[in-house]
Amino acid sequence: MPILLPCRFLHAALLVFTAASLSLEAAAQQHLTVPRSDGHSTPLMLYPAIGETAKCAPLAVISHGAGGSENGYRYLAEGMAQLGYTTVVMGHAKSGLDALKEDMRQYGIMQGVTELVADPNAEQARLLDVAATLQWAKARCHAPFRVLLGHSMGSETVMLEAGATNIIGVKSPPAGRDRFDAYVALSPEGPGIVFDGDSWSGIHKPILILTGTRDQSLKGGPEARLVPWHDLPGTLSHCQWQGVIDGATHMNFAGDGLGAEKVKPLVTQTIASFLDGVRQKSCNLPPAVRGLTLQQK
Repeated sequence: MPILLPCRFLHAALLVFTAASLSLEAAAQQHLTVPRSDGHSTPLMLYPAIGETAKCAPLAVISHGAGGSENGYRYLAEGMAQLGYTTVVMGHAKSGLDALKEDMRQYGIMQGVTELVADPNAEQARLLDVAATLQWAKARCHAPFRVLLGHSMGSETVMLEAGATNIIGVKSPPAGRDRFDAYVALSPEGPGIVFDGDSWSGIHKPILILTGTRDQSLKGGPEARLVPWHDLPGTLSHCQWQGVIDGATHMNFAGDGLGAEKVKPLVTQTIASFLDGVRQKSCNLPPAVRGLTLQQK
């Protein structure tokens, strides 16, 4: 792999993303259930935008990892709400905790996770959850800007929505709809299970990829998570970024595990800087910060 280049990071104004400010200002979340096109339903956890005075706030949609639920990723959802986004965390029943437990009972721990992550039916259901969430949001108002964020299996959903090809048979549609203005993929899986080495070359929208030096993948170790960014084609505005956080583990990006309290501010601050650049159509990297290597194309 090429040596990662030094980065620059966020200006001081974005330090409003501290945990203290979030706990003081975050609005109470609300649990919702919205209908899906196939007759099933999608649970959502809504975090109202904070401090947004416009009639219709921008929209942030978050997709959890395998075994997760709409009740997770609170730090990320509160961070997006603090930025002024109407934020929803989707629940994906077909790849939630019950589904993961069943696969782990049948195949063992690691193989069970792999089976769920590579299940085309589970991924198609996730993409239907995305459609249901967008339909619900559209009925509220026409958001001026929309971003899809996902972690682990959720980053798989992000990539498929944005236009990545796959080797598990998920067709377009429901994949490849590309209905968002920007994408954020936390801990994306590299080639070998869902994607091949050229799966991401057709993604032309702004995208931020974040991983860590201890972010183990299902196949290929932490280095495999660097492959998607290298396969991206780049944009004229340099709005395809990759950040690598020193010492960050896979679960740190979900807000859990030893070291998460140091990782979470880097994640939220980097997302804030990236989205600010995308919306201003000027994605210059911010000033450097210790512990993060950031690069653009």
